[in-house]
Amino acid sequence: MAERPPLRIGLIGTGFMGRAHVFGFAAAAKAFALPYRIELHTVADVSEAAARAAAAQLGFRHATTDWRAMVSDPEIDLVDITAPNALHREMALAAIAAGKHVYCEKPLAPLAAEAREMAEAAAARGVVTQVGFNYLCNPLVNLARQMIADGELGTITTYRGVHAEDYMADPAGPFTFRHDPAGGGAFADIGSHALATAEALLGPITRLMGDCVTVIGTRKDASGAERPVKVDDVGRAFLRFASGASGSIEANWIATGRKMQHDFEVYGTRGALCFSQERFNELHFYSTADAAGRRGFRRIEAGPEHAPYGAFCPAPGHQLGFNELKAIEVAGYLDAIAGKCAEPFGFAAGHRVQTLVECVHASARDGAWVDVPGH
Repeated sequence: MAERPPLRIGLIGTGFMGRAHVFGFAAAAKAFALPYRIELHTVADVSEAAARAAAAQLGFRHATTDWRAMVSDPEIDLVDITAPNALHREMALAAIAAGKHVYCEKPLAPLAAEAREMAEAAAARGVVTQVGFNYLCNPLVNLARQMIADGELGTITTYRGVHAEDYMADPAGPFTFRHDPAGGGAFADIGSHALATAEALLGPITRLMGDCVTVIGTRKDASGAERPVKVDDVGRAFLRFASGASGSIEANWIATGRKMQHDFEVYGTRGALCFSQERFNELHFYSTADAAGRRGFRRIEAGPEHAPYGAFCPAPGHQLGFNELKAIEVAGYLDAIAGKCAEPFGFAAGHRVQTLVECVHASARDGAWVDVPGH
């Protein structure tokens, strides 16, 4: 067997998601027959101390505070961006101009126009892109999509989705980049996941009605100054799908007690599905084909039959975790770079999600239903 070519990674940002991406690369290299040999080349962060510490812990050969120099380095093949949202556009466009493949954590950009610019630049340059929506990589979410497509639920009538966490629930918590009016807020930050899941399962959303609420009106920044909060703490939307189904979505980052509620319910004329990210190795299925007196939601547990679960564990019920979903995302992305498949969730898909987010915000501002562009 010929030796696999190297794929040299440059990472920008070493926070939660930066580490999650590195874990994804490491696990993917062990679990899958990747088309490339992963090399962690350079890590960039805002301070030399942080960059060097991350390089030592995560296994990068080089560390820098100059992400621009890293992006232009001819030895780098792929630029991985996990910096704050407002920086994604500048970094990604520089990487694309340098001919690098780009892996960017969501949201792709604060504004849909910027996301479109990034997607068009990547297409024109011929680089392969990926946006970090790894919840879509869950084998049971893929199973749900297949069951819906195969008609096991009959005609889909309604959908309910929610993404709720409590990381902004404390009024004393600081003002962060997520509170930046340029692109922050609960719907942009976590509602984007709910929107991506809804369309992955039911197809395109054509119309929506949004409602966005700011609950905590001020927060202190790093200097201790009081800053007004102008983004949503809670966002909701009623949805109409091209299929004729209707539904709703909620994004809530002040949901006290919720750590990772990314849930959906799908109702059809012949059955229903329920899923919760808090128990994301389970999918619950109701079928009207069951005999009277025997009907009820039954649990489907993740196992080797639900590819690629078996790449990690040969035994059902032993469960995958968040970092395994990142590994699945990485494996699909690298196959796309190698030309084995289309981009699983590239910049064009990231632009689509940001367009939906902006439609929710516009509807909430104007108090009216809006048509989603392109439909």
